[in-house]
Amino acid sequence: MKKDGKERNSHQKLPCTCMTKPSCRVEAILTIDERGQMVLPKDVRERANMKPGDKLALVSWEKDDGVCCLALLKTEHLSGMVKDVLAPLMNSTGE
Repeated sequence: MKKDGKERNSHQKLPCTCMTKPSCRVEAILTIDERGQMVLPKDVRERANMKPGDKLALVSWEKDDGVCCLALLKTEHLSGMVKDVLAPLMNSTGE
């Protein structure tokens, strides 16, 4: 994979900068089947460098006695992001 004209190893761990450069967008519309399963589109999996067997953390936000938002985080980035991601949510109760 090339980025900025440089060859990049697909196994190289680059720091996640999603908290320093926020950008929110709809990646895809997913359908949940009768077994509760959904498929992440191939192009999204490739851009996220997701492989079979990777672990993801499912984070939910509640509002008005129900879950309003869901996010998937790669567990390899979770430990460094927990404080940055969850602290603002824990401090913003009742909004």
